[in-house]
Amino acid sequence: MDKRLRRAPDAEWVLMYRLGLSRQRIAELVRAEPATVGYHLVIARRQDPGLEPAHQAATVTQTGPSPADLARMDEVIAWIMAQGRFPRDRSGDKEERSMARWLSDRRREAAKGTLSPAYRDGLARVPEWAGNPRAAADEARWHDRLAQLADFRAEGNDWPRHQQADSEREHTLGVWIHVQRQKHRRGGLDAEKLRLLDCAAPGWRTGRTRGRPLRQ
Repeated sequence: MDKRLRRAPDAEWVLMYRLGLSRQRIAELVRAEPATVGYHLVIARRQDPGLEPAHQAATVTQTGPSPADLARMDEVIAWIMAQGRFPRDRSGDKEERSMARWLSDRRREAAKGTLSPAYRDGLARVPEWAGNPRAAADEARWHDRLAQLADFRAEGNDWPRHQQADSEREHTLGVWIHVQRQKHRRGGLDAEKLRLLDCAAPGWRTGRTRGRPLRQ
């Protein structure tokens, strides 16, 4: 397990969130996975009820990407134009993987309709950068479900059930994690998603143990 998970919440990440930075942006800056950052923020919000209102207030004052954010976009675009292809998230090169994650975040934002106009206009220089809109939406939904599962577990709940669930929320998450387990058993789960699940939801492969009492 990542050492940061054992020291959650990370004070630096919490401060960045308080100042209005999104989970994805913090992950980009600290070179961590969004799910890992999300885990820390779940713990931080439980410890400090004022954190989320402070984040929302700071977000309202932000008008768009910073100069550093736009410079990063230009780096990614320049790389794509020079290489004649999009960066790969399974590349052996760390910087290429970082750019792939950056582009994936922008695709998720585009699918959700939250992409900054500055990013939209800049990335218009790269044809078909958003890829398949349906695939981008599916990818965004997968990451959202992972974050929701991490929240659900952090609240003290046992693994969600896809049958005989106590709520629609539990049922939705139970169906989702059941599908992930089935894909994993068949060898069809993407290696990166497997790693994210192990990081954000350790123990997900086994889930509930028959006869084990619910977590209090």
